[in-house]
Amino acid sequence: MLAVDTGVVEEWLSEFKTLPETSISSYATSLKNKTALISSLYRVIQEPQSELLEPVCHQLFEFYRSGDEELLRFTLQFLPELMWCYLAVSVSRDLQSSGCIEALLLGVYNLEIIDKEGQSKVLSFTIPSLSKPSIYHEPSSIGSMALTEGALSQHGLSRVVYSGPHPQREMLTAQNRFEVLTFLLRCYNSALSYMPAMSLQSLCQICSRICVCGYPRQQVRKYKGVNSRIPVSSEFMVQMLTGIYFSFYNGEWDLARKAMEDVLYRAQLELYPEPLLVANAIKASLPQGAMISSREGTRCIQFEITPTSSRISRNAVTSMSIRGHRWKRHEQPENGNDATELGNFIIPEISVTSVAGERTGNGEKSRALAENDVQHLQGVQETATDPRTDSKSMPEIRRQKSIILI
Repeated sequence: MLAVDTGVVEEWLSEFKTLPETSISSYATSLKNKTALISSLYRVIQEPQSELLEPVCHQLFEFYRSGDEELLRFTLQFLPELMWCYLAVSVSRDLQSSGCIEALLLGVYNLEIIDKEGQSKVLSFTIPSLSKPSIYHEPSSIGSMALTEGALSQHGLSRVVYSGPHPQREMLTAQNRFEVLTFLLRCYNSALSYMPAMSLQSLCQICSRICVCGYPRQQVRKYKGVNSRIPVSSEFMVQMLTGIYFSFYNGEWDLARKAMEDVLYRAQLELYPEPLLVANAIKASLPQGAMISSREGTRCIQFEITPTSSRISRNAVTSMSIRGHRWKRHEQPENGNDATELGNFIIPEISVTSVAGERTGNGEKSRALAENDVQHLQGVQETATDPRTDSKSMPEIRRQKSIILI
């Protein structure tokens, strides 16, 4: 560790102790822009034998429990590196050198599992229904969904998954280690959009190291330092993939690609179904070329929205279109006296309603309607072709027309 890094860290440690409470907010906002300090803190964490490691961990814990959001996120950005250092030391059986890191991880865990009133938190996650549209999909694009009794009974119901309450831990053991680390990584993933590029790079690198250490792939990656296999749980690998997926579309394509391949490699060796499913789904959804994304501004996962088809066709027969068609028909002027000449036939229009105002059925009255139309048209033709009764028959034709249209 360079002397410059030591001086920067020591100045940071003494600065916060003498800071008045009124200046904490502005101080917390300025911390994310101090790249030299952040780099120096990473180097301190990566050296378990450093004398500055214990005061640094204590300071990070003070930041986390201060209640300020900016200070809390400043501590969170070092969480992947802290977890890697703890796992690397735990594999080497030298737990004494990681005591301060373990205390920091336990402190963050015990703070996160309770609310402001000291009660245990119960986190809830709502699983979206594919039958309802969202910004990610349209139900019509999935295909035909059979409207069975079971499907209709489930329509509109949302499935909620609960996590917690989690027990407090006083120390990390082999039994509860990955339960605590998985929860901490979930807390880190909940603030991914606020994490700087250096933290995302650290996340991808430690995911690769955890998954390949002790396996033949370690020689391909040329990782040194830890040669023993690090046991991992299926839930922990799923949380790793969540952060990797975010890193793909936020400027860390190469590191995220390598990390995803290593996680998939380890999941295949362990035969873990959940990380295998998630990793293959991410791999299948990735575009062919590398995504070039700006590292400035708000970070988010990019996606494409498929164009949705029109809900109602323009040619669809609706009650409004039928009503408008009737209005147009009734508004036509009846100028039969002026325009009708000998030999011109007046063809009455057939209404969709009967005389009593009831709607005719498609199959029940179609035969009767056809017979009435034929008889009516024959009567119209016989009356109009007789020149002797032309003047007398015209009012009768109008009466027949008006009777049909009522």
